Amino acid sequence: MKPIATDPQLFIGNRNRLRGLLPRNAVVVVHSNDILPTNADGSMGHFQNADLYYLTGILQEESILVIAPDAYEEKNREILFVREPNELATIWEGHKLSKEEATQISGIQTIKWLADFPTVFRSLMCEGEHVFLNSNEHARAADEVETREWRFTRECQRRYPLHQYHRLARLMHPLRSVKQPQEIELIKTACEITGKGFRRLLSFVKPGVNEAEVEAELVHEFTRHKGCFAYNPIIATGVNNCVLHYNVNDQVCQAGQLLLLDVAAGYGQYASDLTRTIPVSGKFTPRQKEVYNAVLRIFNEIVRQMRPGKTTRDLRKETERLAEQELLGLGLLKSADVAKQDPDNPLLKKYFMHGVSHPMGLDVHDVGFPSAPIAPGWVLTCEPALYIKEEGFGVRLENDILVTDGDPIDLMADIPIEADEIEALMAK
Repeated sequence: MKPIATDPQLFIGNRNRLRGLLPRNAVVVVHSNDILPTNADGSMGHFQNADLYYLTGILQEESILVIAPDAYEEKNREILFVREPNELATIWEGHKLSKEEATQISGIQTIKWLADFPTVFRSLMCEGEHVFLNSNEHARAADEVETREWRFTRECQRRYPLHQYHRLARLMHPLRSVKQPQEIELIKTACEITGKGFRRLLSFVKPGVNEAEVEAELVHEFTRHKGCFAYNPIIATGVNNCVLHYNVNDQVCQAGQLLLLDVAAGYGQYASDLTRTIPVSGKFTPRQKEVYNAVLRIFNEIVRQMRPGKTTRDLRKETERLAEQELLGLGLLKSADVAKQDPDNPLLKKYFMHGVSHPMGLDVHDVGFPSAPIAPGWVLTCEPALYIKEEGFGVRLENDILVTDGDPIDLMADIPIEADEIEALMAK
């Protein structure tokens, strides 16, 4: 994502909240992500470690944050290590942060070059007792590629085997789950950009348009507002509505089909997440609208239930109960069959087989503990769906919801979702 100037008080506050969770004589180390290779001499663009960004605001590769609140030297209680700029790197890669710039972004006063890390870290380890190292503990993470943090963990434990090691993720997950006001504003901006992109599509989609052209319209709209895709876009026409993570995006939109759009913008490192399902011809068939409105009723009810104290599992169970009732009304399930179904494999799973809500923030599927009760400050998706493969279409709707002490706030409430409104806008 493009860098967006952010008040360093956000990162200072985040570090202070982390410090409050640490035991005496703790040492915390957080690394940037690697730049991953492609083929030959190619590489992907750098995508920063979300925890490092959360604590520093730094987007540069090969950066290391060390927090040691009880270090003897006060200047060593919070240190950011960055690459030392040089003329060759500037020519080939562009500008690298000066120490002064790193302080302006992060609010960290002690900035050192990477070459100083081994000596300084050894000094802190001689003082420290508890070492908190980071890893990706998202339940759905794929760990085929060894990260910079895993390499460091292995080497650190080899050199200092007698320290007490701890998982930093256990502290970072609850911290990141509750969004600070500045984070909420960044997510709101991502939602606003997403809304602009969706409205652009309502006047663009028609029979004969290719899914790739739809994607291109979103690229234009997101980029001009300094946003980008928050995740690989799903632009699925026809029966591909029923492929949950379809992203080939190369089929022609045909008259009478539905186009499922799971597409959203990221802004300032923060994600939004939207799904809409629209009629390619500009008007739903009676059956399509019947299913659409069934999903919308589920959506509206689950949003109302997104309050502190519940878990995402509670929301899923309620969604499944509502989906079962709607499927009966749509004639897709029969009461007699439901009465004798296997409770561990309910019949509704044929038509609704995924979760209804996940946390979002720096990652579109943000960190958090599935068993943790929802709390004020969480931002969650609400995404019920019904997929009717035998009828050649599916419908999914999704908005981003801010949980508060009172009523939940739909951060995408101004993005069209009612079937009649979508038809009216497409008719223009």
